[in-house]
Amino acid sequence: MLQPTRSPLHRVIGQQSPSVLGLGLAALGRPGYINLGHGEDTGTDRSIEAMRERAFAVLDAAWRAGIGYFDTARSYGRGEAFLGDWLGSREVPADSVTIASKWGYTYTADWQIEAEQHEVKDHSLAVLQRQWLETQSNLGGYLDLYQIHSATLDSGVLDDRAVHAELARLKGSGTRIGLTLSGPQQAVTLEKALTLQVDGVRLFDAVQATWNLLEPSSGAALDAAHRAGLTVIIKEALANGRLTARNQAATFQARRQRLETLAGRFNASVDAVALAAALTRPWASVVLSGAATEAQLQSNLNAAAIAWDDEAEALIGALAEEPTLYWQTRAELVWN
Repeated sequence: MLQPTRSPLHRVIGQQSPSVLGLGLAALGRPGYINLGHGEDTGTDRSIEAMRERAFAVLDAAWRAGIGYFDTARSYGRGEAFLGDWLGSREVPADSVTIASKWGYTYTADWQIEAEQHEVKDHSLAVLQRQWLETQSNLGGYLDLYQIHSATLDSGVLDDRAVHAELARLKGSGTRIGLTLSGPQQAVTLEKALTLQVDGVRLFDAVQATWNLLEPSSGAALDAAHRAGLTVIIKEALANGRLTARNQAATFQARRQRLETLAGRFNASVDAVALAAALTRPWASVVLSGAATEAQLQSNLNAAAIAWDDEAEALIGALAEEPTLYWQTRAELVWN
């Protein structure tokens, strides 16, 4: 049995805790993903067993480092199953971890790297009910937070009273309910989500959103959510690898030089600096690492030792991209 050796800071859902690093399984649960260089991380053997072994190695390293917050989704290939198998095989006590998953996308790539569609979005009640049972089968009594995966205004999920009623029922049975956001309208979507109630009770307990040095536009809305009592989780703090040494794009050269200068001052890697910026947001409870290898995780962990200061903070405005451009660039990233 893996014994908990940490303080309960990772039990953050419903609490206003200091920011901690968590681990997301988006790049660990399936053979293809949009992170820069994902193919280099997985190597030539992307069989289910090989991917499972790699996921276990990163999960073990995360646990040893004190990480106790783990995030997955129904659409992360076998991400839920890998995480559930790891929790069970390591006999991890349920009260020593916080486990989050998501519903609303169905994985359709059939374990192929090049697929016509990797996932299909559907926020209907039928999908919620089906995927809830699948998540329970994979994660059993470990699940703490169940999130709408990439809620947007145009998906209709924030207007679907039948879905709200079902989520409220799950909430009443003891599972926290959240939503994740994506796209240039994150702030507008979150503003509407904060107004949703079922029988006079606010529906959402947590929000997970993209915030990073290239796309910080959601910050004010996330601060408002924090002040309203929601747990705030930051995803894509490394911009799918664009805020790492792997981003050698000519269009990124000026930003890369600024980041490298800052990294040199802190004697840290670019990825650690980007994660440190996220960890210092006063409204954030969890910042997710999307590490696909133990080496990446170790580099990410160095973020906690960086003493973010006013000089570093002043760089944020110079690094930010226009949100529409950022999301267009993200949409053009290749599954690899």
